[in-house]
Amino acid sequence: MKRKLINWKTVTMLILLALLTVIFVSLGRWQLHRADERRVIAQRIESGRALPPLTIDKHIRSSDIVQWRPATVAGHWLGAFSVLLNRNQNGRPGYWLATPMLLQEGSREAVMVLRGWFPQVLTPDAMPEFPLPEGRQTVSGDIALRVPRLFELWNFGAKPVAQLPQQIPQSSGPLPQVQNLDLAEFAKVSGLHMLPLVLMQTGPSEQGLVRDWPHPSIDADTNTGYAIQWFAFAAIAALALLISLIRLRLKSTKETSSS
Repeated sequence: MKRKLINWKTVTMLILLALLTVIFVSLGRWQLHRADERRVIAQRIESGRALPPLTIDKHIRSSDIVQWRPATVAGHWLGAFSVLLNRNQNGRPGYWLATPMLLQEGSREAVMVLRGWFPQVLTPDAMPEFPLPEGRQTVSGDIALRVPRLFELWNFGAKPVAQLPQQIPQSSGPLPQVQNLDLAEFAKVSGLHMLPLVLMQTGPSEQGLVRDWPHPSIDADTNTGYAIQWFAFAAIAALALLISLIRLRLKSTKETSSS
């Protein structure tokens, strides 16, 4: 009786090798796409920082608001309107301190300034104070289009949980603590007219506030390295598939000749 050349195990192996080849190639292409995205991000950061410093005022044009552009703003601190954002810094829990700066006395236009990070305290009574100078002040920093967000897993697919109090400033109690701060929501509860940007204050740390702001990953070489690995796996799987097909072809030829 003539023995079957291909059984279900052989077919399964061939299909698996073909699928692995396609999957590995797809993963390699995805890593190359991620590398391109990171190069674009790096270029945007470099382009923004290369622009001349922007002076922020209420007449600022939207075309001048560029991510990572250096900027300065002059105004009066509104310390009572400050908000704390829960953020980790190098693995340590703590807070970002966000305080709006009023551009002109008697007006409502303001800019949100991220002043820095400080470590978490054990009790509300131990919360440090960060006094602000009175009078008109000038602050320098880098522009962000919004307050960098912290992904909230517990809100995924669910109704967002209200975080800010109904009114800011509050008559008493500690500063509000939130996970994320939306400028439109803050404007609604504070009555301020917030400019559509955030200033991440730069300069040396002061009063214990650390100004080491997060940056998006721009290490495209890492993704390129991963892509090469995936393409190497794809080549191995494709070579194994080719060898298996050649062996089957040779066995088929041998069986045909012997019959």
